[in-house]
Amino acid sequence: MISAFLHGIILSFGLILPLGVQNVFVFNQGARQRSYFKALPVVLTAAVCDTLLIVAAVAGVSLIVLTFAWLQTALYGFGFIFLIYMGWVIWTSKPSKLAAQPINDSRKQILFAVSVSLMNPHAILDTLGIIGTNSLAYVGGDKWAFTLSVILVSWLWFFSLAYAGRLVGKRDTTGIFIAKINKVSACMIWGVAIYMGLHFF
Repeated sequence: MISAFLHGIILSFGLILPLGVQNVFVFNQGARQRSYFKALPVVLTAAVCDTLLIVAAVAGVSLIVLTFAWLQTALYGFGFIFLIYMGWVIWTSKPSKLAAQPINDSRKQILFAVSVSLMNPHAILDTLGIIGTNSLAYVGGDKWAFTLSVILVSWLWFFSLAYAGRLVGKRDTTGIFIAKINKVSACMIWGVAIYMGLHFF
């Protein structure tokens, strides 16, 4: 059980660390909000969405996705378009201006967090394909330990990411540093988009 728990921690950290659309949004909301508390709707939404994907992956949804080649192709095609668009949004965003007008409406925060969490085919394929496939090695208590460790890392990561954004936002009043992070993130997202595009075309 301990080995399954550690396996889940290591695997989930490897998947969640890259600066994807979801991570950038959570970080930016932490940086732009006037208090950490106001970023919590985004943090909780991202964590809950990740939990749903993880549970679905472990429950066997990954086997369905991986069985149908046309479904994988469709996800790659949609993912290419989605990530190109989100990369452009992040590249062209101006943190110095947005810092004064963060998304304060909790409903808008939640809707956007849901879109970058559940409409991102790359994240879906990673979660279903990698976490789902790795979970097949366990049964019973070991599978529970593996699943809970992945979920735990996800929740801790999003709370920490928003807090890190909050610390950076306090010091980066001009938004220059966040703008640089966004440029790097956009390039990484476009790189993933190209990868998905090669699988589609």
